[in-house]
Amino acid sequence: MEKTKQIRSLFTQRGLRFTQQRRAIYEALEATKSHPTADDLFHMVSPRLQGLSLATVYNTLEALCDAGLALRLPSGGSAKRGGGSARYDATVENHLHLRCSRTGVVADVPKDFSSKLLEQISPSVLRELEHQMGFKIQLVQIELVGQFHKAS
Repeated sequence: MEKTKQIRSLFTQRGLRFTQQRRAIYEALEATKSHPTADDLFHMVSPRLQGLSLATVYNTLEALCDAGLALRLPSGGSAKRGGGSARYDATVENHLHLRCSRTGVVADVPKDFSSKLLEQISPSVLRELEHQMGFKIQLVQIELVGQFHKAS
């Protein structure tokens, strides 16, 4: 019950209408670290919500991203390897991701390592880039692409 109140308040602060579908999708996204696709979220939430459509999941994810409550991670690679669909993340502060080029799996880089790498980006270089490109940088997203070692 308390969690529902927190989500309702968060949605209100961000100008989002609170619905059961939006709440369920946001809770599912927030509860996972797997960086799911819209399709993944649909399969996670639809057993609990009769009549939920995939279009509702996509529309909700768009609204959550627009409100700053979720990040859309760019698709990286072919759909054959699980990288063709955008993935989503409820962790919206600057952090880094690892993407396996073989499987398409996306994982968060631990916060301490993310901080160390992000601290190496000079604010003056970002300001220079903004000025040169006429572009206001709102978020830095870095993805490290490689392959996870198979467990022995």
